[in-house]
Amino acid sequence: MLESDIGVSLKMVVITFIFSVLIMPVMKKIAHHIGAIDIPRRDEGNRHIHKKPIPKLGGVGIFFAFLFGYMLFGQNSVKMNAILIGSFIIILTGIIDDINDLRASRQLIAQLVAAAVIVFYGGIVLTDITAFGFHIQFGMFSELITILFIVGCINIINFTDGLDGLSGGVTSIFYITTAIICFYQGRLGTLEMTLTLLMLGSTLGFLVHNFYPAKIFAGQCSMFMGFMISVICLLGFKGTALTSLFVPLAILGLPILDTLFAIIRRTLKGQPIFSADRCHIHHQLLGMNFSHRATVVIVYIINILFALTSIFYVLKDPLAAKIIYVILTIIVVWFVCYTNIITEKKPPKLKDIKNKIQKKKKK
Repeated sequence: MLESDIGVSLKMVVITFIFSVLIMPVMKKIAHHIGAIDIPRRDEGNRHIHKKPIPKLGGVGIFFAFLFGYMLFGQNSVKMNAILIGSFIIILTGIIDDINDLRASRQLIAQLVAAAVIVFYGGIVLTDITAFGFHIQFGMFSELITILFIVGCINIINFTDGLDGLSGGVTSIFYITTAIICFYQGRLGTLEMTLTLLMLGSTLGFLVHNFYPAKIFAGQCSMFMGFMISVICLLGFKGTALTSLFVPLAILGLPILDTLFAIIRRTLKGQPIFSADRCHIHHQLLGMNFSHRATVVIVYIINILFALTSIFYVLKDPLAAKIIYVILTIIVVWFVCYTNIITEKKPPKLKDIKNKIQKKKKK
């Protein structure tokens, strides 16, 4: 039975991966036809790094690959209907924004509606959590907190989408980690595992076309990836796959920190929270003279370290988790102190760092 479940799981990933790889060239043509093109701008505060126009709608391709996988492997239910309706709202909003920029407030309204469908129609509600030994019941605030959680996840991934291969790689690491946890807990065949595997194949297929140098962007439809992550987390809580708040927070540690730093930075500058800038973690690494590809790989490695802490937590190996946590804490503190991730400081160049090390050695 276990071998059969593993075989089906592999089929989910492989089939959605192939479908995603094949549909992306089609999405590029559609993007050119309807004008969903990301044209680079160099105006102040703009985050664009690419130098030539790139078609968007990669997120739509991920959605279509996910739908194809669902038709083959999914099972109909009220929860699944709610997920599909919410996904359609998110994708439709993303497509409209990719063609003609929407105000952040209108995007937020669409996100709230999609989240409300999950909560009130799908009945997927975060009623309580366990965090660091404490058990918290949300009571009458459960629905509100769940909606805020979904909207938060959507925007965390949206903020992350700043370099070729970044959002696709970060979300793929999340799906792989969640799949490992579900497999360890014997949760093959559950709804959260099915969604995780379908999204993993779909996102990896997109990554083939999106890794540097990117031939297509996810566009504002990257919101779909964050939306699905939030749903998988909520289902994991209800199904005990993610038994503690620490697990999903650890998996998404770097995107959460990047978003938190952005909120603090923009608040201190008196800027709107949703305004764009060039001070995200990946921009700091680029400012240190790392190449585009190297920057993305470094972010992947840090994300994998965060993911490992959650795996060790579930495997009940606190020592290994604590060691990695200490390493990550040192990295985060260094970033805050020596870059302009929060305050107006220029990130140190690699040459400057090497010169300082050499001077200390001479002394």
